[in-house]
Amino acid sequence: MSSAASIPFVKMNGLGNEILVVDLRTSAKVFNPDEVSAIASDRSSRFDQMMVIHAARTKGSEAFVRIYNADGSEAGACGNGMRCVGWWLAQALGRSTLYLETKAGVLATTVRGVGSITVDMGEPKFDWPDIPLAEEFRDTRAIELQIGPIDDPILHSPSVVNVGNPHAVFWVDDVMAYDLERFGPMLENHPVFPERANISLAHVTAVDAITLRTWERGTGMTRACGSAACAAAVSAARKKLTRRRVTVTLPGGPIDIEWTDNNRILMTGPVEFEYEGVIDAARLSKVAV
Repeated sequence: MSSAASIPFVKMNGLGNEILVVDLRTSAKVFNPDEVSAIASDRSSRFDQMMVIHAARTKGSEAFVRIYNADGSEAGACGNGMRCVGWWLAQALGRSTLYLETKAGVLATTVRGVGSITVDMGEPKFDWPDIPLAEEFRDTRAIELQIGPIDDPILHSPSVVNVGNPHAVFWVDDVMAYDLERFGPMLENHPVFPERANISLAHVTAVDAITLRTWERGTGMTRACGSAACAAAVSAARKKLTRRRVTVTLPGGPIDIEWTDNNRILMTGPVEFEYEGVIDAARLSKVAV
């Protein structure tokens, strides 16, 4: 697979969420899960999410973006990654407003600068089949799910929502008081989530502020998960814990989330350019099918 030697990447991050941006708009190449895992395991190209830019498939959009987790699985959304793609394409195309298609739909992205990029993350889905859940829960503001003894659970009653990806948000008084690295994998793979789920601990600190930690599906512990911030924000507003516009503070820093009156989620935050590199052709050739 010698052609892989000509595939460059851009390493970026969104609040510490490690992002690899790969431009394949002029190529028919599509990575398979083993290739993605191999790229993630290389020190020079490791990532939490890899954003692969393909030629546009929908009229009016600039590109189709395929999103991969580090384990090779595909994700429907990655807010931090979309900000990185938006910034990179804005420089390449010389425009500040872009329409980028993902598995979750076409997302409008507005780039004001490296420190302020807004992505319209679309509409949240609250109905249990759309999340999806393996069984019916009429009220997804709090479902019957817990870790620990029945009479004294450690975590319980999360809010669940789909924001491009399935999310479960547990409400706590201290996000650092729980071993999320231990509980995250169990909850991610719980039978109630047939497509697995992102697992978050959220502490509402004010009517316009939430502190959040996330175990990300297919990646693990992360310094920032944009879609999880969106999930926590809309879930908190739905439970009347906050207003519809909040600052969500992640381990990597703060991000602004607004759930608009017309049911759109607007996420605004920064990105950071790190370096450029080339995908290791020899590593990919060992896993090519």
